[in-house]
Amino acid sequence: MAKFLVKATYTAQGIAGLGKEGGTARAEVVRALIENSGGRVETLYFAFGEYDLYVVGDLPDTVTAAALGIAVRAAGGVDARVVPLITPEEIDAAAQLPVMYQPPGR
Repeated sequence: MAKFLVKATYTAQGIAGLGKEGGTARAEVVRALIENSGGRVETLYFAFGEYDLYVVGDLPDTVTAAALGIAVRAAGGVDARVVPLITPEEIDAAAQLPVMYQPPGR
């Protein structure tokens, strides 16, 4: 499983639906969407500011994450961004991989 952060901003239509249905009902929709895709919600919070909703959870892979992002954004009620999260151990492994890079101008 891979861990992801979803940051979402409701459209005018989406925020109207949230106001009508309530946060608990919408949170259950999000949980069901992720769980039905083979994932698990670790935490879910509504917020105000740049984003209206933050979700951290696990999904089977990046293809599943992309599919959920496409489906949710295409529905039009929310603009969701899916961000892959990397563990400290994964960064350690990445730092040990030999990479040859030449910066511009050198």
